[in-house]
Amino acid sequence: MQTELLIHADWVLPVDTSNATLEQHSLAIADGRIAALLPRGEAEAQIDSAKTLDLPGHVLIPGLINAHTHSPMTLLRGLADDLPLMTWLHEHIWPAEGRWVDQEFVADGTRLAVLEMLRGGVTCFNDMYFHAETTARVCAEAGMRLLAGMIVVDFPTRYADSADEYLRRGLELHAHYRDHPLVRPAFAPHSTYAVSERPLARVRTLADELEVQVHVHLHETRDEVLRVLREHGERPIARLDRLGLLGPQLVAVHMTQLEEAEIARLAETGAHVVHCPESNLKLSSGFCPVADLLDAGVNVALGTDGAASNNDLNLLGEMRSAALLAKGVAGRANAVPAEQALRMATCNGAKALGLEEEIGSLDVGKAADIVAVDLGDPHTQPMYRPCSQMVYAASSHQVRHVWIRGRQVLRDGAPLTLDPPAIINAARQWGERIAED
Repeated sequence: MQTELLIHADWVLPVDTSNATLEQHSLAIADGRIAALLPRGEAEAQIDSAKTLDLPGHVLIPGLINAHTHSPMTLLRGLADDLPLMTWLHEHIWPAEGRWVDQEFVADGTRLAVLEMLRGGVTCFNDMYFHAETTARVCAEAGMRLLAGMIVVDFPTRYADSADEYLRRGLELHAHYRDHPLVRPAFAPHSTYAVSERPLARVRTLADELEVQVHVHLHETRDEVLRVLREHGERPIARLDRLGLLGPQLVAVHMTQLEEAEIARLAETGAHVVHCPESNLKLSSGFCPVADLLDAGVNVALGTDGAASNNDLNLLGEMRSAALLAKGVAGRANAVPAEQALRMATCNGAKALGLEEEIGSLDVGKAADIVAVDLGDPHTQPMYRPCSQMVYAASSHQVRHVWIRGRQVLRDGAPLTLDPPAIINAARQWGERIAED
């Protein structure tokens, strides 16, 4: 077999249905896809590769998938810490966005986010923010995989003056990127309290027509649920269900306030949940009942939320937090074991974003979105179970190599498609301008 690259590693965690840990295996890449995954001896005998990379002490995992973030908000990191959600949002974040967010802000913030995520092994992210066309352009240039959120809110901003205008701009984004190999559009109505019924119904119709996901904040806080119940006479999930939005296209983020019947309904309809444990903890939003959702058969993925409320985009850290928090909430030490946490950050994320046929596991035929992590670091020694070390002990600085669609975008910890000094300089300049305002 002729391939472009053959990687030898001490361990491979393919995150397939077997949850196996493969020792002394090799992975071959050809035409941007995984061409083979074999024991090293068989690979050396059967594969003629243009290039070989030997990675002793490393584990190969599928690229991590950040299933919910607001990437340009890296430029608001640390601006308004230690505040409850609605105070943080209404009194600090939304005013700052109204003052500063334009295409330049989004481009510089997205570059900073992509730099951070690539260094942490993230190869795909699901974004919700203004000027999504700019985020899409930056990701296409950097070789990063993206679900670009076609945002919708009722109120005017510098980006659009009405829900209809947001939808029009979203449809333009979809027309431009619908066949792109890395960028896929998705509708992103902010929430049931920021988007009224008519545009929500329109989103449902368009999402069905275009066959795209719908990405929404839902049941994030107790106050949100009570507000929607007071104003509309039904809980947010019930409202979306009545509008026909509860189904396999729905990517519902946060979900800290859930009743037993709502969990059952999520499972019945095939809706997806994205858990953002660190942001929920920092904003004191509540606890997502992850173990109950998984036990009910609901697909649960992981997200970081934006860097203004986390305050990082480190999905390795999010895996650890998710696994530990789930044990505390469920009262069971075996709730969300390491293998499940890794699945939430990889194949579950791919399923939530409608990309499970393309990414999320190291299966032959899938896109070569691959991360190599050095487990020889003191943080992850001695070695008993590579998956446990990945979830409970590994740090982002141990990510050494990253490939997306077969293209190497990180080598020995250094990005190959971005200019870190220029990105950091731009971020510092934004920080100075915003702080002086």
